[in-house]
Amino acid sequence: MTTKQLAYTAELAKTLNFGRAAENLFISQPTLTYQIKALEDEIGFLIFERSGKGAALTPAGEQFCITAKNILAELHKAIENGQNFSARYKENINICMPVRSAVYFLPQVIKEYSAKYPDVSITPYFMYSGYLDSFLAGDMDIAFSLEYNMKRVHNVKQHHLFDSRIYLICQKNDKLASKKVIHPDDLSGYTLMVGGGSPTELHAVQQRMIQTGNIRYFNSPDHNTTLTNVAAGKGVCLAPGFLNDHNGEFAWIPFECNETMPCAVYTHKTDKRDHVLAFVKEIQEVYKKNPDFPM
Repeated sequence: MTTKQLAYTAELAKTLNFGRAAENLFISQPTLTYQIKALEDEIGFLIFERSGKGAALTPAGEQFCITAKNILAELHKAIENGQNFSARYKENINICMPVRSAVYFLPQVIKEYSAKYPDVSITPYFMYSGYLDSFLAGDMDIAFSLEYNMKRVHNVKQHHLFDSRIYLICQKNDKLASKKVIHPDDLSGYTLMVGGGSPTELHAVQQRMIQTGNIRYFNSPDHNTTLTNVAAGKGVCLAPGFLNDHNGEFAWIPFECNETMPCAVYTHKTDKRDHVLAFVKEIQEVYKKNPDFPM
């Protein structure tokens, strides 16, 4: 199987006409027919049903073409990234995190680092699930994580960044939005969104609030659903500062509690490359000057 055959298949799946597909591909129709037949022989099933009117995808062919299009798109992306890299950079650092806001100062770090190391490319990856698995598999050079998530992981090196405080999130027109600090008693009578895979420290604060008996609570499966419920006026929520996307849609007010969530970036213990360690040091220097997120 060749990428050329996949491209031919994708074009025929789009036109469902051998003549038109061959014309779009700038090849002869017999060449297209031969290549499609060779591919079908190799994979062991028909992709297209032929008729005098043209071609139609078989059920198996339809599924095959969906995957083939994704493969071609990823290949095109890989080629473009490679072209960008080869034209300017000698090294690359892949850093992954669960949300863009997790390392709020990352753009500033990249800018300052690139001025010192112009031949090193920094590629951020925002993976809403499985990002730590990708890092542990060796696909990523650096990963952001809450420290408690990585306590039992071996062969990684921890680089502490900051202790994320807990904030109350509410609508900007809520009376709570005018407060400098939210005290537990301020939430009396409110509905608190809880759950959604809350970190250990946040879960402890949520449970403490529920046990007061002064608030109602509503289980919410994830942070995005929680924010939607807050926007709909169904309640308020508590969240770690590293999730603040700073788009101004909600009010984020510090919540009075002792709990914080230590956050760090991690590298592989075996990774001794100077440019990777220099990048980590750059991140740490920025967070020394900014111990918590600006509000």
